[in-house]
Amino acid sequence: MKKLYAMAGLALMLGCNTTSGPKEQQPAALSTEGRLVLAVATADSTSLRLSPYDTLSFTDMPQPLESQVLVFVDPGKEFQTFHGIGAALTDASAETFYKLPKDKQAEFLKAHFDKQSGIGYTVARTNINSCDFSSDMYTYVQEGDKELKTFDIAHDKKFKLPFIKEAMKAAGGQLNLFASPWSPPAFMKDNNNMLRGGKLKPEFYDAWARYYTRFIKAYESEGVPMWGISVQNEPMATQRWESCIYTAEEERDFLKNHLGPIMEKEGLKDKKIIVWDHNRDLIYQRAQTYFNDPEASKYIWGIGFHWYEDWSGGTPMYDNIARVNQAFPDKHIFFTEGCAESFDSSRYGAWVLGEEYGRSMINDFNNGMVGFTDWNILLDETGGPNHVQNFCFAPVHADTRTGQLIYTNAYYYIGHFSKYIKPGAKRVAATASRSQLLTTAFRNPDGQLVVIVMNQGNTSTPYHLWINGKAAETVALPHSITTLLL
Repeated sequence: MKKLYAMAGLALMLGCNTTSGPKEQQPAALSTEGRLVLAVATADSTSLRLSPYDTLSFTDMPQPLESQVLVFVDPGKEFQTFHGIGAALTDASAETFYKLPKDKQAEFLKAHFDKQSGIGYTVARTNINSCDFSSDMYTYVQEGDKELKTFDIAHDKKFKLPFIKEAMKAAGGQLNLFASPWSPPAFMKDNNNMLRGGKLKPEFYDAWARYYTRFIKAYESEGVPMWGISVQNEPMATQRWESCIYTAEEERDFLKNHLGPIMEKEGLKDKKIIVWDHNRDLIYQRAQTYFNDPEASKYIWGIGFHWYEDWSGGTPMYDNIARVNQAFPDKHIFFTEGCAESFDSSRYGAWVLGEEYGRSMINDFNNGMVGFTDWNILLDETGGPNHVQNFCFAPVHADTRTGQLIYTNAYYYIGHFSKYIKPGAKRVAATASRSQLLTTAFRNPDGQLVVIVMNQGNTSTPYHLWINGKAAETVALPHSITTLLL
């Protein structure tokens, strides 16, 4: 058995720079000569949680045997640039956060945003107007105010804005925050209701477009910079909570004729705009509609997607992400929401919670995704608060009765990506020789190679990490995820 090392000591041995900023991109060729590899693991039925697990060294292996299990990595083949990983800072998360004792608030912030001792989130999402994960239904204007004269974000100043500021501070002062609306105010919609779908009335297209700009400017006046927006959360879902329906053509035309021009006119051309913001199932049809129209496409940074299309227990539509990436390689593909639904506190320890994240993230990164945004970053012991009772899981829950934080294994699975892959990294080619192992790999801006290997199987799987004729041997524990650093 190889000797295990403490994280800090091994980082020094590997030459990992843990204090300075990104260095100039290294040449594509990577020498394994004399390199040690740190393996960090999270595994079911063990105490390993983002824990140093093994150290690997390379030996010659010009031609692997067919009987061997291997993870092949080719650092010379580069693909998309990594944008970042984070989660949604909703009303529910903010309200739950402020019910925690001060020491637990500090622990939570450090665990998620600290780049050394936490998992280093760099991305966040929040809601414009209320969403299902709000305790109440609200907008920022009074009923019928088409001119937005009463626009006021006072509601958000109680919990959500202070929470976002705390997260920004914990992240080192900068967080790529984007905002999504679930519904316009009821008076702007044809069903006169923020809930249960409905559509934006054409006579309110300009007013609703200006609503986004007022929101961005109001947040920025409070010291919270906005990186971008999405046009509409889940524009094909009629929900019992806040929702609004757009066909692909309606969303395209609202963007190109109203939202895009008004954002530019208001001096917000630098803000990123994300379209779709819904499931993988229809993503190609939506992408085709937006991106084949040059007048709409010029305003779009990328297309967002969720993972909720798998209602029947079948295979998620990972290939649809690849098809969009192949057809529109100049557009960013960004995961904007996902969670485990049907909350049940007896399932905090269910290993499938984390495995859903790992499986999704590896497949979607390999198909061209540039970044990942989890749904609620924190929820309470009920899976809420939620004003329509569709409670769900978060990677971390707070028991507001005891003041304790409960970390599900989803937190650690996400951390295997967010802690080690740095913004600006390039994905490189990686593939496994056996289907129980999933893998993806990135080269960080400082040249460090990050390889993630997930074992979905029930048995330990010995394997070799193979790079350009050199191989390093280790074991993937049952139901585990490992990050290999070299």
